[in-house]
Amino acid sequence: MLKVSYIIDNKDEVIKALLKRNFDANKIISDLEDCNLKRKDIQSKLENILSKSNNLSKQIGELIKSGNNEDADKIKKQTLDLKDSSKQLNSDLNLIKDKILNILYKIPNVPNDLVPHGKNEDDNEEIYNSGELPKIESSALSHWDLAKKYDIIDFDLGNKITGSGFPVYKGMGAKLQRSLVSFFLDINTDVGYKEVQVPYLVNEESGLGTGQLPDKEGQMYHIQNENLYLIPTAEVPATNIFRDVILNENEFPKALTAFSPCFRREAGSYGSDVRGLNRLHQFDKVEILRVEHPERSYLALDEMVEHVKSIIEKLNLPYRIVKLCGSDLGFTSSLTYDFEVYSVAQKKWLEVSSVSNFESYQSNRLKLRYRDSDGNIKMAHTLNGSALALPRILATIIENFQTENGIVIPEVLIPYTGFSIIN
Repeated sequence: MLKVSYIIDNKDEVIKALLKRNFDANKIISDLEDCNLKRKDIQSKLENILSKSNNLSKQIGELIKSGNNEDADKIKKQTLDLKDSSKQLNSDLNLIKDKILNILYKIPNVPNDLVPHGKNEDDNEEIYNSGELPKIESSALSHWDLAKKYDIIDFDLGNKITGSGFPVYKGMGAKLQRSLVSFFLDINTDVGYKEVQVPYLVNEESGLGTGQLPDKEGQMYHIQNENLYLIPTAEVPATNIFRDVILNENEFPKALTAFSPCFRREAGSYGSDVRGLNRLHQFDKVEILRVEHPERSYLALDEMVEHVKSIIEKLNLPYRIVKLCGSDLGFTSSLTYDFEVYSVAQKKWLEVSSVSNFESYQSNRLKLRYRDSDGNIKMAHTLNGSALALPRILATIIENFQTENGIVIPEVLIPYTGFSIIN
């Protein structure tokens, strides 16, 4: 979240920047200013009472030393009244702080200057295209038909066991899925990301820390008795490793990679957009994340983009990169690049990765800080990206590499699968 002082000190700039998101911040910032004034007033009164109470306590001690117990008892009654007042003021202060916090939770991150204006995803800016699209026969099948033909993914069985959006991977399909996970983790660790295995359930503090709560509460599976949430991405538990941590400046960067299943209640639109593997309630994903010095975070973002490019190119899939416009930008992000691979059979682009810089938005919630060379405590920057999300990568491999003889496996995956074709 943004800091109160930053919002108030830069009110006009923040309001203008948030208009990129089509977010009118005038009223909510006005409410924030009112609450902050009340907080200051209550805090001032409380500090005055505490000061008076301390002075009276000293007087009581001196009177008792001098044997003047009668006057000491009179002053003790005054301190009791002050304690009652301070108790009420503390209660009022906690209430107004909670109100301020709830307001801050509703204000999205300020977009970077590079973020284009726009009303929806149609206004996202394409910044890279890998080139000519491959051609396949007009009779080519979609991945859901190929999955049935070769018995590698069973959507009906998943529906029987759980419900729609929970497929069962079978035989060579399961092996291909596992091979992709291993390939992604290996390539990430080869360039310096440290692999971690994280819990698939997180507490409320973790969800708040990375911004899934309260913004995306309706999209998360919630276990009410324990007040735990199934993770929508490994970003949540992995980033929370650094919650309430103060790093030394020489510890940057912190770079992690993690595999996890991901659980999301909201499955999107209808029709072909959600058929097969296009949009699921449970899917596998390998994540990369960085904790960076603020002066280096945008260089780190460029490095992450280049890394994700290299993975997709090794798979020989057609892809493009788009810079998200303000209206399509995630709530916590300052700047996001989406990677989309082209499905030749479906004739459309499918998102497989988002690479984002959150600047200090998550760090402020997480209390993730660092100590600079002068000993000053400052907020770190956080970044993350998918490297990569499995379902649509798997779908495009199945569709784009289909032949009359079967589905050809990308060469880079053959050492992992142990086979070169699914037939």
